Amino acid sequence: MHGVHSPLVYNLIKDVIYNKNLKSPWFTSIEKMRNAFNNDYTLIDSIDYGAASKYKSTHKTIRKICSTTSKSKKYSQLLFRLIKWHNPKYALELGTSLGISAMYQATGLSENAKLITIEGHEAVALKAKHVIKELNFNSIEVIVGNFDKELPKVLNNVPQLDWVFFDGNHKKEPTLRYFTQCLEKASNNALFIFDDINWSDEMREAWIEIKNHPKAYLTIDLFFVGLVLVNKREQKEHFTILF
Repeated sequence: MHGVHSPLVYNLIKDVIYNKNLKSPWFTSIEKMRNAFNNDYTLIDSIDYGAASKYKSTHKTIRKICSTTSKSKKYSQLLFRLIKWHNPKYALELGTSLGISAMYQATGLSENAKLITIEGHEAVALKAKHVIKELNFNSIEVIVGNFDKELPKVLNNVPQLDWVFFDGNHKKEPTLRYFTQCLEKASNNALFIFDDINWSDEMREAWIEIKNHPKAYLTIDLFFVGLVLVNKREQKEHFTILF
């Protein structure tokens, strides 16, 4: 970190990104739920309206869905640390899956804050709703439906966005479109997080465009995820951090 000259970024790296001692008692309950999912061979047959231009029929086990779409413990806990540090009032997640990442984020929210999460796969969303209710995460609202239809509704109903976690689409065009839409409601110094920025050539191209956007004043590349602070100042800075 000796090469990082920005005090904000230096403290963010030292006190948040690398600070694995920052934890919550809720971690144990959430990881028990993850373990239950990983041992659940129940088949779900539904249609995913969230992440594709054409609807896709799916037929997978809960175990498979958890292993392929839920964020790992390492990155889920990173989300917790980041959201606790950033302290947003209005938070949004695109891509609920089984609710693991949503619960980690909610664990770091302040008392009066709210997380809205949108999931396109109805059967998976219902499973997430059940788990979120069972663990009493009242600060989470799960919305089921196509991002293209539901995101504009959410943006019309919230006064601002202080935090957005983009984890529901891994294609360039929709990623950039959702980014642009959310920027319209971004508060000063909002934090946007993009998952799987190096997952494909399309996502790498999308990340480059996001970094170059005039409102993206500070970006941090953690390889698997990208952090973007928007709207605060004109000077642009970019960092690549090993995580």
